Amino acid sequence: MDLDLRKLRYFAAVADQLHFGRAADELHIAQPVLSRQIRALEQDLGASLFTRDRHGVALTDAGRQLLADAGPLLASAHAVRRRVSVAARGSRRLMVGFRAGIPVIPAARAFEARHPDVVVDVQRVEWDEQAPMLLDGRIDVGYVRLPIDEAGLRVAPLYTEPRVAVLPAGHRLAGKEEVTEADLAGEPLVWHADPSTQPTRRPHPNAGYLVRGVDETLEHVAAGRGISFLARSASVFYSHPEVVYVPIPDLAPDQVCLAAAASRTSPVVDDFFTAAQATAEITAECGNHEMWQLGSDAVSKRG
Repeated sequence: MDLDLRKLRYFAAVADQLHFGRAADELHIAQPVLSRQIRALEQDLGASLFTRDRHGVALTDAGRQLLADAGPLLASAHAVRRRVSVAARGSRRLMVGFRAGIPVIPAARAFEARHPDVVVDVQRVEWDEQAPMLLDGRIDVGYVRLPIDEAGLRVAPLYTEPRVAVLPAGHRLAGKEEVTEADLAGEPLVWHADPSTQPTRRPHPNAGYLVRGVDETLEHVAAGRGISFLARSASVFYSHPEVVYVPIPDLAPDQVCLAAAASRTSPVVDDFFTAAQATAEITAECGNHEMWQLGSDAVSKRG
C-alpha cells in the first residue's frame, strides 16, 4: 500500500488545528470530505490517528508518530516538485543551506566560474533543520555547525572558529576583554533543547527557553534570562543594543562543515564540495571580518 500524499496533507492540517472544521477551511474543502479522507487514511494504515469526543480532537500515539514522520515526507515531495519545475524551465539551480554567520559567496563564486549555467540559491537553516533539510531534499548542500546527526550524510570539515560569550549589557563581566568558562559557571544558559550540544564543560542550569536561532537567543539574553555562546562569525552579523559579546578563549571552538545527503551523487554537488573546501580559509576570514558583501549577482539570497 502506497501512502497517499494528499491524505497525508489532510492529516497534517487536522493535526495542526486539532479541529476538523478549521482544518477543512484551511484546505478549502468541505468538512465531510475531510472526515472521509482521514477515515480512509486510518483504514490504509490500520490505526486510529485521532480521538474524537465532547472535549475535542486529540492525536493518538499512532497519530503523533505519523505527525513526526509526515513533515519530512511532505517537505521532500515539495522539494521534488520544485526541482522538476526548475528543470522544466530549462534552468539549473543548486540550493545551499547555511547557518548564521557563514558566508556562502566565496564558494559560490568559485563554483559558478566552472558552472555558469547553474544558479546558486541560498537558504538559512537553524540547528534543528540541518540534517532533515538535507535528507528530504529541501537543500542540496549545507554549511552546518557540529554536532549534527551524520546518519545518511557525507560531511566534510572546513574550518573551526572561536566562540564568544553572549551577555546582557549590564552583566558584571560585560566590560571584560575576555572571560573564562569558570567565570560564567553556574549561570543560566539560553540554549536550544538538546543539552548535549552545549560547548561548555562547566555546569549551567537551562534557562528554560527554547530557542532556534540567533535572533531569539539575543532577545532572551537582552532580557536578562541567561547567557549564551555563539560562533564569532555569528556575532559579526548580529548585534543587539542590550547585548555584548566577550571572547571566551578556553571554550571549545565551533566546527563548520559542508554536508550533503550520502545518496546525492551529482557531479554538481561534488564540484560545490570542491569549491567550498578550496575557499574554506577565505570563508572563515569573511565571516570573522565583515567582508561578506550581500547583493552579489553570483548569489540569489532567500530567507
